[in-house]
Parts: sequence; structure tokens; C-alpha cells
Amino acid sequence: MAENKNGNAGMEQEEQQRDTVTVMLDDGTELECVVLMIFEAGDGEYIALLPEETADEQESTVFLYRYFEDENGEPQLDNIETDEEYDTVSAAFNEIITENGDEDIIDEEEAKNM
Repeated sequence: MAENKNGNAGMEQEEQQRDTVTVMLDDGTELECVVLMIFEAGDGEYIALLPEETADEQESTVFLYRYFEDENGEPQLDNIETDEEYDTVSAAFNEIITENGDEDIIDEEEAKNM
């Protein structure tokens, strides 16, 4: 489902190390994503991912998944199954982004469609 990787940044100070995961999309393609955050919403933990290829662009799609650790402590992702759960998770994500002053991570129109 998802493979956890640590991004390797160079020794230059302006580059920062990014945690990444590889996500398998519904069409079978793999997408490398930067981990924006792991956060709580409702009764669970969730993860916000940004496709690595668009991480430095002005506009990009943010992916939200359920996050949990398996019996071996390995991170796992699972799809959000219902619209109600997705509404709860996206509202919590948007609230965190707004509180932290990181509104530039998502654009207003995308936030409305989450």
C-alpha cells in the first residue's frame, strides 16, 4: 500500500530533509509523495501527502489517508471510505493549516472541494 522512505537532502542548509511515501493509485501507478503531516481527526489518525513532483509548485493536490502502524510498528495507509469521514478529516486538516498560517499549502478552491 505505502512504502516509507526518507528523502536525502544534500549538505546545503537551504535543502531540508523530507519524509516520503510511495502510494499506489487506483489505476496502478505509483506516486512518490512528501509527508506534510500526521494528525488526529475524529477517532483516528490521518496523514496528508503532497505529490513530490509538485511539492514546490504554487498549486497541487493534497492526498488524505487513514494512518496507522501495524503489529510490527510499520506505518500503513488506508483509504478513507465514506464522505462523512472525509469531510471530518479535510475540515481538521484545513483547520490545522489555517491555525499554523500555512494556507499557501492548499488553495482556497481546493480546500472547498476536499
